[in-house]
Amino acid sequence: MEMNERAGEAQPVGHGNLLTFVALAGLTLLMGGLGALATAVGVADWYPTLVKPSFNPPNWVFGPVWTTLYLLMAYSMWLVWKSPSPLRKVTRLTFFGMLSVNALWSLLFFGLHLPGLALVDLLLYLVLLTLWYRQLRAQDPLAARLQLPHLAWVAFAGALNASICWLNQ
Repeated sequence: MEMNERAGEAQPVGHGNLLTFVALAGLTLLMGGLGALATAVGVADWYPTLVKPSFNPPNWVFGPVWTTLYLLMAYSMWLVWKSPSPLRKVTRLTFFGMLSVNALWSLLFFGLHLPGLALVDLLLYLVLLTLWYRQLRAQDPLAARLQLPHLAWVAFAGALNASICWLNQ
């Protein structure tokens, strides 16, 4: 552990300060909120008209799951924010790109009613998430492990999105 001279506390190398975590959490939740705006309209009028697979969860599940995942994303990013690794900058870029692609999915799927294009976006998201996971793992194993539920959920979302495309050709 490296000593944080200002606070006099031991802190793992790589952590940002609390304000950095609050900013990252706010950003992830804001991006999720932007996606939720498109989702709210589509869930009310268009989504109920679709044929969905038997493993489609109830609508109320998505909000708590994504909120948890966004906070885990922010925490993972915070853990490596001041990492001495040469991957630090690319890790940040991947994170911000991933947030943008994530918000775009909601617009494509729920806002524009384009589940096929949303699936392509989701596959890009999964590629970015996998890349980000590998970048995190090289800097802080805990930060990476915190993204395993995220990877699992996005893989599940991909199967759900693909099934909806198939069932609603």
